[in-house]
Amino acid sequence: MTLDPQEAARSREVADTPEHRNQVRRASVASTVGTTIEWYDYFLYNTAAALVFPQVFFPNQSVFVGTLEAFATQFVGFAARPIGAAIFGHWGDRIGRKTMLIVTLLMMGLSSTVIGIVPGAATFGVAAPILLILMRILQGIAVGGEWSGSVLLSMEWGNQRRRGLFGSWPQLGVSIGLILGTALLALFNGISGGGFLSWGWRVPFLLSLVLVAIGLYIRLRILETPMFAKVVQEERVERAPIAVVIRRFPKEIVLSALVRMSEQAPFYVFTAFVLSFLVLPENGGFSRTFVLVGTLVGAFVELILLPYFGHLSDNVGRKRIYLLGSIIMGVWGFVYFALIGTGIGWVVFIALALGLIPHAMQYGPQASLIAESFPTRLRYGGAGLGYQLASVVAGGPAALIATALVGGFKSGYAVAVYILFCAVVTVIAVILLPDRSKVNLEDDHAYGAGASSPQAGGEGPQPTAAG
Repeated sequence: MTLDPQEAARSREVADTPEHRNQVRRASVASTVGTTIEWYDYFLYNTAAALVFPQVFFPNQSVFVGTLEAFATQFVGFAARPIGAAIFGHWGDRIGRKTMLIVTLLMMGLSSTVIGIVPGAATFGVAAPILLILMRILQGIAVGGEWSGSVLLSMEWGNQRRRGLFGSWPQLGVSIGLILGTALLALFNGISGGGFLSWGWRVPFLLSLVLVAIGLYIRLRILETPMFAKVVQEERVERAPIAVVIRRFPKEIVLSALVRMSEQAPFYVFTAFVLSFLVLPENGGFSRTFVLVGTLVGAFVELILLPYFGHLSDNVGRKRIYLLGSIIMGVWGFVYFALIGTGIGWVVFIALALGLIPHAMQYGPQASLIAESFPTRLRYGGAGLGYQLASVVAGGPAALIATALVGGFKSGYAVAVYILFCAVVTVIAVILLPDRSKVNLEDDHAYGAGASSPQAGGEGPQPTAAG
């Protein structure tokens, strides 16, 4: 089964008409709105894991142990993301980007809604955290398939001389999703007052259904990307794209994961771990609202900077901007924990507000940097695997590692050393990753012998008729 030949032909025809501009705009909006909804749901869980879940789902533990257990359920979602990348990458490179993006959106919305109605441990016993974990796994699988599809939808439709900018649009979903999720939790924390732990935190999860309906309406109005449509028309679709990309591009997959170390691990330190860290009496005892609002401002700052750094990478160079961002991040960890370690309200707020700037320097050009590493017919799976494997070694354990380091060393500087280590790994990986920012993405020869088409010794062409 693959993309219907008639739809493929329509995508290719539109690419050469005035309708192309409308499709570019729709693709950019659809990818950004979709990722916003996906990350809204995902970050709701992260924030709730820091502020709510220890009390609701692990109430019989100490604060430290309950926080560790809550972050452990968070890690389960990260571990599931490469699985989602493999599943949706396989079908995304066989039947198209658009269809997979509709499935991931539905999966995320439904699992988040269930989380919003799961009773706490006091009512449901051990079944409560088990059901929570199952829904987190589904969230991870959905996010695992969402990112690469959204990036390719925008990048493969957009101006190829501005791939850094077009690739940055879906990345905005991270900031917007973080803003929406954090803002709604802060809002209902104020509205519900003492009822926040019983019902206030649940409302933002339930509102996910409304956002999913909006996302589906937008995504159903777009066409498949002309690049993938060309692959279908030329009968170059692989039968087993994931197996092929792993065999032919292992270096690019591994390096794509490692370039994310200094981007993803610090991000979850700054947006998840710090939420639980700062509300403890020994670290200032700041209110939930204070920490949420500071994180909200930081997300707004990043929202402005992401497309700027994506655009800058088109002019200055993808790897140059990324390297600079990773180096600054390695230093910023020490500055950040020095600021929040003062315990002075306005100083801590500045740290929260500026915390994501080095992240934006990397995350803006990151989508194009990774996606350009793979040929069109293997791009969904290759980019997805590289991006999501980082979740296992970087984002997933970040909050757990940070909590354990502070518990063991009694200092935030231990976490800063961890961030510095991540930055060193990233710098090495970026240097080793081939720079394909100027190649023609439709030219398999630009990717060397490993990208040879099925007719040139690949796995054999996949029939283009559905079924």
